[in-house]
Amino acid sequence: MLWIMRFSGFFTAAMLMIILSPSLQSNPPAEAIRSTHLVKHLRLHRPDSLNRFSFRRAPAFPNADECGSVHSKISVCDPNLVHVAITLDVEYLRGSIAAVHSILRHSVCPESIFFHFLVSETSLETLVRSTFPLLKFKVYYFDPEIVRGLISTSVRQALEQPLNYARNYLADLLEPCVGRVLYLDSDLIVVDNIFKLWNTSLGSRTIGAPEYCHANFTKYFTGRFWSDRRFTATFDYRKPCYFNTGVMVIDLDRWRRVGYTEQIEKWMEIQKSHRIYELGSLPPFLLVFAGHVAPIEHRWNQHGLGGDNVKGSCRDLHPGPVSLLHWSGSGKPWLRLDSNQPCELDEQWARYDLHGHTE
Repeated sequence: MLWIMRFSGFFTAAMLMIILSPSLQSNPPAEAIRSTHLVKHLRLHRPDSLNRFSFRRAPAFPNADECGSVHSKISVCDPNLVHVAITLDVEYLRGSIAAVHSILRHSVCPESIFFHFLVSETSLETLVRSTFPLLKFKVYYFDPEIVRGLISTSVRQALEQPLNYARNYLADLLEPCVGRVLYLDSDLIVVDNIFKLWNTSLGSRTIGAPEYCHANFTKYFTGRFWSDRRFTATFDYRKPCYFNTGVMVIDLDRWRRVGYTEQIEKWMEIQKSHRIYELGSLPPFLLVFAGHVAPIEHRWNQHGLGGDNVKGSCRDLHPGPVSLLHWSGSGKPWLRLDSNQPCELDEQWARYDLHGHTE
């Protein structure tokens, strides 16, 4: 018998303008930290597909006086840094660049942010450095072969890409001295000071995220899952709620101690033989963490702006304040803008889009 480990309507234009109209900063920030060592299998050439990308250089973003100065040779292990992890790939590159730009524009201490970029198959370091010459960042190669044999078909092909699963391995990829990280998807913009999110208390939890307990949790798993006590028993003694994995605060120290990567991989193996879910990399996180998540204000993930996983239709913001806009779903703002069929909120994303020829 299979054995499973059990572990414990509209937002006003005026308000949007106030939130989304930051002033640009101009003093020179600290010198960027280079990524010097990539895994030997990383391809260092730039494929032809990158030739279509041209990004304007972002302005400099210095720390406010209250933050103090940051040494130009600061180590990734400096305890005063805020760590942000984002994936980089060709299809979502424009979104990733806009996300970084939005974070810097709204941060009080942008020099104190260290970006960890997860990549596969190609090096995008040169393009990122030319766009953000003074950015502190490092590039980490994620080998697609680690998860290729664990990935099942999904409702949308984009959800099957190996890089979507890199978040499962942050505890292994990032330096052991990095004890906490913010994981952010590439299809979002931050319109608030990210230090507020960074300072979220996780208590005894390993991850923090906005929870949506009103959502129909049963739809994230198949009938085969819900009809088998070997599987459903994992939710005994907890009240699972849906949460979106595109915005998470992660305690990497606790993740490493408990071994959550192995637990996620175990569920992916079960999925290969029993087909217990349909939605790519999300369900394994729900199986391991749902009901054990430190709740974060919904303002930090106004998700679903990309519509559903098929049509990608336009959607409005949920009621309430906004600190982060997330185009989860199949409709991406850069694609809709390029096709001259943007949704109303896509224009807000365009404020941070650096794509285009140098001015």
